[in-house]
Amino acid sequence: MHDSLSPRRIRALIALAWLAVGTAVLLLTPLSAHSDTLGWTPVFWLVLAPASVLVAMQPRLPLALLGGLLKR
Repeated sequence: MHDSLSPRRIRALIALAWLAVGTAVLLLTPLSAHSDTLGWTPVFWLVLAPASVLVAMQPRLPLALLGGLLKR
């Protein structure tokens, strides 16, 4: 069986990496979630944009991830 990455899976992996790095940046750096000059822009581009890409690709993904966390 040939196990290659489909373009859809590559986009999902990129969005997941973007979401993980963006969340880490917001949590581990002094970058604030909201500022007077930028507004909510950091939160949008680091967390909400990749999350919305994932939801657009797989609408049931958040529920599946939540279900996986609750099974533990």
